[in-house]
Amino acid sequence: MTNLSTLTEYRCRVDLDLYSSPLCEGLATQAAANRHLRIESIAPTEQALPVRLCEDDYHAWLKLEDVDRLELATDIYQAATIDRTTIAAKIPEVIAFTLAAMQIPNRYLWGGTVAPNYDCSGLMQAAFGSVGVWLPRDSYQQEAFVEQISIDDLLPGDTIFFGTPAKTDHVALYLGDLKYIHSSGIQMGRNGIGINILTDRTEDPVSCGYYSKLRCCGRVMRSYVSKAD
Repeated sequence: MTNLSTLTEYRCRVDLDLYSSPLCEGLATQAAANRHLRIESIAPTEQALPVRLCEDDYHAWLKLEDVDRLELATDIYQAATIDRTTIAAKIPEVIAFTLAAMQIPNRYLWGGTVAPNYDCSGLMQAAFGSVGVWLPRDSYQQEAFVEQISIDDLLPGDTIFFGTPAKTDHVALYLGDLKYIHSSGIQMGRNGIGINILTDRTEDPVSCGYYSKLRCCGRVMRSYVSKAD
């Protein structure tokens, strides 16, 4: 694609990998087909261009060789205003998305937001995104975005955050009956999407390991609105 512009919005024609640095050595996130992005600079490095995804304001790097997989967007992305009542009605679909994703052979992929391989926050973003509700990209951003609730008030479709006292580093979706679904890394005993129990009184080492890192719980009250909107 020639005549690139920082004033133009582009659409991904196919699923694209986006990277955490211009060296393109580490996956930062993925842009599913039809997502919109803007190019932040038209003075490319040797390998990549800096881009910002329109739906969640996420900054990453696109390989120069993938520029031809973009096309000019025919319309400008505008975030929809979605209230909690609307979101609550869509929760069964959000849960169904995660359960369906679990049935497909998968592995934990750092930066993964496109089927079949997700990271923890990528699965949450994809699940809510499937019903038109956008969350920020990373787990710590999602924690800051949702409304904090007590663990005693958890409802199916709420989010559960794990990590250190300083920062969250993992997120899961509550299913009810103390069960939650998430994409978990091999260092915690599983490589991919699975269901665990929110308790330390279990023989399941994955559940026990995450319970020891429990930080807080949250409820999705709105859809993310891009800074450009």
